[in-house]
Amino acid sequence: MTLIDFENHIEKNLPFLAKSKLIIAISGGMDSVVLTHLCHKLKLNISLAHCNFNLRGDESDGDEDFVLELAEDLDLEVFIESFETEVYAEEHNISIQMAARDLRYNWFQELAEQLKFDYVLTAHHADDNLETFFINLMRGTGLDGLIGIPETNGVLVRPILPFSHAELKTFAQSEKIDWCEDSTNASTKYVRNKLRHNVIPILKEMNPKLLQNFQKTQAHLQESTEIIDDALVRVQKKVVKATDDFIHLDIKKLQQLSNPKIYLYQLLKDFHFTEWDDVYQLLDAQSGKFLVSKTHRLLKDRDTLILSELIEESEETTIFLQEEVNEASFLMGKLRFEDVDNMEDTSVKTIYVNKNLLKYPLSLKKWEKGAYFYPFGMTGKKKLSKFFKDEKLSLLEKEQTWLLYSGNQIVWVIGLRADNRFKVTNETNPILKISLHNDET
Repeated sequence: MTLIDFENHIEKNLPFLAKSKLIIAISGGMDSVVLTHLCHKLKLNISLAHCNFNLRGDESDGDEDFVLELAEDLDLEVFIESFETEVYAEEHNISIQMAARDLRYNWFQELAEQLKFDYVLTAHHADDNLETFFINLMRGTGLDGLIGIPETNGVLVRPILPFSHAELKTFAQSEKIDWCEDSTNASTKYVRNKLRHNVIPILKEMNPKLLQNFQKTQAHLQESTEIIDDALVRVQKKVVKATDDFIHLDIKKLQQLSNPKIYLYQLLKDFHFTEWDDVYQLLDAQSGKFLVSKTHRLLKDRDTLILSELIEESEETTIFLQEEVNEASFLMGKLRFEDVDNMEDTSVKTIYVNKNLLKYPLSLKKWEKGAYFYPFGMTGKKKLSKFFKDEKLSLLEKEQTWLLYSGNQIVWVIGLRADNRFKVTNETNPILKISLHNDET
């Protein structure tokens, strides 16, 4: 690899970097140091960011000193952050490697946001991509895992991904570039290092063109994903209906597809579900069955799968509202209270009640089984469970329904129906307007 090769790659595939404010994630190792020199020679607008994870004693401090000297030599702005990585790993019950990764990328994201950097450049190269492929293959993965490391991912960009470790080393030696050696890279304690030192060299010995052939294979896999994405768009239009709070998947239409299981995987893979056999079996499960990922819940409700985000519930299950309160926030949004002379807006998000009939404090809470009310416009009372059934609410929608109470009487099934006992008549004075708003209004 030469500077011209790198320049041609940037101009052809990553031209936006030429006009962007960039920060390079630099460890002090060969890969990131070479990336720094290449970008500097192209006169890109770069700064450096170095993480000291305090895992290798004096060696970690030596890497930091090296990066500081390099920044001074190249007249570049540099940011240094020191982390207590082992403490973080223990507190979050994760491995040292995962802790370092979390700390590193969280900090890069913060730098980019706070200091208005357009992109963060990392020094992943073709050999890293090959190792990642084998790691994912051993763990069991879908097509996305076999494609490997993306060249761009949000603010992250990997400009030397097409180039091999050997090519980068040749460039470094030809330019007489110094770098730091991480002693842990020689250890075979970790899976990636075992692949790097024990497995991949044998494969390269068997086929010297392993890396080139691997890149061709990944290009073919990427083309296959484009076909899958096109098919998925067509399926989504038929199967998926999204609202502000839920994603609904039509089970009958899913079951008519050639391979419902793989379509379910493609539709739901970004929501952190892992037990895909269980997800598939949900299609034939009883209504009310559900699965939970670390971020979402998938519920079987009659002929529909309903996906919703997990919301951390407040410990306070009941919110009390005094008469002087004008606005109250809760999980559904905000309730606003206003004395008015007449009724104007009559949407489901607004009700008008006879204020003289209210007993303060009012209370806000989730619905409970056995509760009943007198639906506005009807005579007689009705159990909430029957009302929800008539309204065809799903289990998730029921769980997220809140009630406004006066004493032990329901004033409003919020967003659905007011209670007839508090209705406004021609003689009502004062009239209280109660309206539901989301956080933006």
